[in-house]
Order: sequence, then C-alpha cells, then structure tokens
Amino acid sequence: MTSPPGNPDDHGPAHGATPAHSHSHTHSHGPAAPVSNHLRKVIAAVLIPFTVAVAIGLAVLWPGGVPGHERSGVGFDRQTESGRVVKVETVDCAEVNAQQQPSPDGATGGSEQAPDGQRQQNCKRATVEVTSGKDKGRTFTEIIRPDETRRLRQGQGVVVAYAPDAPRELQYSVTDVDRGFPLTLLAAIFAVAVVVVGRMRGLMALIALAISFAVLSFFILPAILHGSNPLVVAVVGASAIMLIALYMCHGLNARTSVAVLGTLVSLLLIGLLGSLFIGWASLTGNTSDETGLIHGLYPGIDMSGLLLAGIVIGSLGVLDDVTITQTSAVWELKQADPSMTVRQLYRAGLRIGRDHIASVVNTLVLAYAGAALPLLLLFSIAQSGVGAVANSEIVAEEIVRTLVGSIGLVASVPVTTILAALVVSADRPAVSAAGRTERATSRRGTRRRKR
Repeated sequence: MTSPPGNPDDHGPAHGATPAHSHSHTHSHGPAAPVSNHLRKVIAAVLIPFTVAVAIGLAVLWPGGVPGHERSGVGFDRQTESGRVVKVETVDCAEVNAQQQPSPDGATGGSEQAPDGQRQQNCKRATVEVTSGKDKGRTFTEIIRPDETRRLRQGQGVVVAYAPDAPRELQYSVTDVDRGFPLTLLAAIFAVAVVVVGRMRGLMALIALAISFAVLSFFILPAILHGSNPLVVAVVGASAIMLIALYMCHGLNARTSVAVLGTLVSLLLIGLLGSLFIGWASLTGNTSDETGLIHGLYPGIDMSGLLLAGIVIGSLGVLDDVTITQTSAVWELKQADPSMTVRQLYRAGLRIGRDHIASVVNTLVLAYAGAALPLLLLFSIAQSGVGAVANSEIVAEEIVRTLVGSIGLVASVPVTTILAALVVSADRPAVSAAGRTERATSRRGTRRRKR
C-alpha cells in the first residue's frame, strides 16, 4: 500500500503491502512510515496551537539584549582584556614581598636551605604584555608564589583583568589563561566526528545545536536578567528548542510529533514537581559566588525560579533522546507486526524503555556527582554524616535537581509509549482504488467460503 502523493510524512521509499516489506527500516531513527491525512490533521490540531503559543511567548518575552549595569569588578563581572606572557624569571619571594606564610608545623615549603636556617622560597615573576584594548602594548609584572596551582610560561596567552580605578601599577592582573585554541580545536574535532558518522542527520544536529545556543544566549538568559519569570521563560525557550531540534534532526512527520507531545508532557511534570519541592525544601537557589553576584547585580531576579528554570532546561536534552527512541521503537514494532494491538505495542515498547531508563538515570546521577565532586570531597574531609551533607542547601539543591529530572525521564517512557501506540494503531492510511478493489474481492471470497 503506497502513500498518497505529496505526503509530507513519506521520507523514504513506500512500504509494500505485505509484512515482508515492513522490515525495510530496522534502525530506530530511520524514516517514519507514512500516515493518513486524518491522523496528520489530528496531530496538527494539537501541535499547531502549541507552536503558535510558543511563538507568541517568544515575541512577548523577547528581551532585546542584556540590560546594562555598572561593573562591580568582582568575579566574571570584571572588565577583561587579552594578554601574552613575554618573560618568566625566578626570584626570591622575600625580594618581591611574596613570602609564603609558614604552616602550623613551621614548614614554609621552600626548595633551598638558606645559611641562617630559614628556607628560601623561589617565586616566578612573569612579565605580561596587554594585547588588546586602549592600553595595547603596555606591560606589567605578575608574581606566582610556589603554593599557587597556576603556572605561567613564556609565550602563553592569558586573560587579564582591568581595574580602571586602581593605581596605575595595579590596574592589570592575570585572571586566567587563554584556552581559546584548544577549545576551538576540540569543538572542530567534535563537529567533524558528528558529520562523518551522522552525515546529513549529523549536520542537521549541529545546526540545531547552534540554534539551541542562540535561543539560550539571546532569549532565555537576557529575558531572565530583564526580570521576567524564570520558569515561564524557561518553558517557552525550552519548547522552542524542542520544536526546532526534534523536527530538524528527525523530520517533520508523525513519529517526531508524538515525541514532541511526550516531551512536552514530561517537561510540564518536571516543572510542577520542581516548583513543589523547591518551595517545600526552602531552596533559595543562591548557593554559590556566581548566584550571589547575580543576585547582587539584579536583585529582582527570583533565584529559586532560576533554579527551577535550570532543572527544566537541563532535563530537555535527555528527554528528547528518550521520547524519540520510544516513539521509533513503537513504530518499528508496528511495522514488523501490523497485527499488534495497542496493549501489545505498549507492553513491548515499555520493555524497551525500561532498559533505556535504567542506563539514563544512572548517567544523570553520575553526571551530577562528577560535577559536584570537589564539594563532596570537602564534606568527606569534614567527616560529615550523610544526613548532614544531604541537608545542606548546596547538596539538597543537586538532589532535587537530579531526582526531579529523573522522575520526568521515567515518566516520559510510559507517556510517550502509550501516545505512540495509540497513534500508530489508530492510523487509517488512504487506500487506492486498486487496494479497495483487492479488499472487496477478498471479503467476497471469504463470504463464499463461509457459505
């Protein structure tokens, strides 16, 4: 049975009428089978209003850029320029007033024994040239003590902080090293690997990734800074990212549309659970120097709402993968055995989803644990009990983030599976005249045999 001409869901060769041809696409992310005009109208009736609502939300909440503010000179809010280390030399720390303070046991950590019995500490004095801004070509010195973890070498690119109100000799200081080239190279290797393996689909995934970052940079972050409700901004922005990414990567078809619906339901559940438990656990969202600086610069931002927005956005990427996989699995099961009922499709799809969820939840927990590893080490050093560690806001915040996101992921499996099973089972593709004649002949033959 071939699909009608012009069917937008037909992204590959038409499937044959016999079950033997239904195995032509075995990869779970392969082309979707064509569906009927009636089913497309039903899906469009749900998704078009949703897409229009997202577009209206983007238009109403569009911030028009990041709001200006007077620089605080603290942390990431400092004015910075580019620099380059032109010379590094070893000096006595005492000569440059950078003597390391002795530890409680009297050790100072030096490398050479002085004649008077005191350890001589060797520091590094780096001469740094400013390579951007109004003071381009100006040089200053930076002292690196032996207890500092950062090391500078000649010819190394650095980021320098500029404090215009400080005395001239203290206006510039090294704040970080320039990692532009290795990060750019790594991103290029990633892009090449994605395109080589994924080909056109990989290229579309990269384009969708770039658009997602654009939505995040030009809409979500500025809108929150302008004082819009972080949860509303996150829902609108995440919905826009979801629509763009899923349809660009997987095609404009019924299979992707079902995945969009499953993702949307799961995001709503994550938003509701996150809002409930963030309020119940009295989480302020202000647990780090960065959040404290943001609150100081923009006191009108709801920091707990910002935490909830982060949970919604952070869960979206994994949700996309789970919902697309579940929808594709149900579609392939139906193609392999068209006689399967809704209940059979749901049970078979759920068995596939259980394996997926088991690995995804473990991945999420380990990812959050890895990101918070230095913090966990501090608690381990302090020999705090598990209860005390979990009760601290900075850890409780990560626990809520992890568990709420994981609940949404777990819920996405049955929700998406039942939606896919209902849609693919309710489909009544258009039948050609030859097909109708063949079915009528078959029914007449059956009636004759019964007589």
